[in-house]
Amino acid sequence: MFELRLEQGSLLKKVMEAIKDLVNDANFDCSATGFSMQAMDSSHVALVALLLRSEGFEHYRCDRNISMGINLANMAKILKCAGNDDIVTVKADDGTDSVTFMFESPTQDKISDFELKLMDIDSEHLGIPEAEYDAIVRMPSAEFARICKDLSSIGDTVVISVTKEGVKFSTRGDIGTANIVCRQNTSVDKPEEATIIEMKEMVSLTFALRYMNSFAKATPLASQVTISLSSDLPVVVEYKIAEMGYIRFYLAPKIEEEEAEAHVETKSKSEAKRPIKPKPDVKSELETNLEVEDSCMEPEVESKPQLDTKPKKETNGEVEVMDV
Repeated sequence: MFELRLEQGSLLKKVMEAIKDLVNDANFDCSATGFSMQAMDSSHVALVALLLRSEGFEHYRCDRNISMGINLANMAKILKCAGNDDIVTVKADDGTDSVTFMFESPTQDKISDFELKLMDIDSEHLGIPEAEYDAIVRMPSAEFARICKDLSSIGDTVVISVTKEGVKFSTRGDIGTANIVCRQNTSVDKPEEATIIEMKEMVSLTFALRYMNSFAKATPLASQVTISLSSDLPVVVEYKIAEMGYIRFYLAPKIEEEEAEAHVETKSKSEAKRPIKPKPDVKSELETNLEVEDSCMEPEVESKPQLDTKPKKETNGEVEVMDV
């Protein structure tokens, strides 16, 4: 049997609001250590990882590990029926194909229960290794959401650059450009309003703003957001959940089309100017494979001896070749 009880019922509502537009269906894994979920968006571009530790709940029981396949939009509809101050209880019996949500008002004068059918969802659990990032930015989550929203009115992508001066968010669109710089600020009275930058190397990466705006829907969960950047890794946007867990969003960097076109154009020009030299007898694995495939597909053509096709005439017993 699985059962959890959370006095801050609004917490689950905020979690669902943060991920329901990004992920359609997901498996919620329940174990003795906590309640977790990992899923990718429909385009397989972004990954969401959720963890709520067992010690963060008022009551938590999980007799054996179970996985519940749930449609997030339907779950969000049910959680909307709960008041912000309601106590939420989630229960699932062994061998059943449904999960029960029970909402209790603080005064215990109103109790509601809803049953949601479970789904069979095929999904692979990805192992996400711990990594060291070139730059880590901690800033107010509301400020990050405001920046993403403002830049969306100018362009479709955001370039996040971390330097010694601070973190810069910039975009370019048909109507113009925009740049927003946040400098490090640790001398504020309220820690949740601080901007802290830890940088090993300078980083400048491009991301789709529509995903960043989707991640920013988790703003009500935490006053601070942590953005971890590295040139060869996906960005991690993390929101801590009331000291009981986190929600993390992973997104791969985007290659600008203009940069790609410029790179191709520069390469083609340099190759056109460069004199043709015989290639060394070093072949890549791809070329070798292609040659093997070609040799299997096309028959070998035998070389034929060249024949002298010029007309001839004989003069006084000697053969003379006529030029045509």
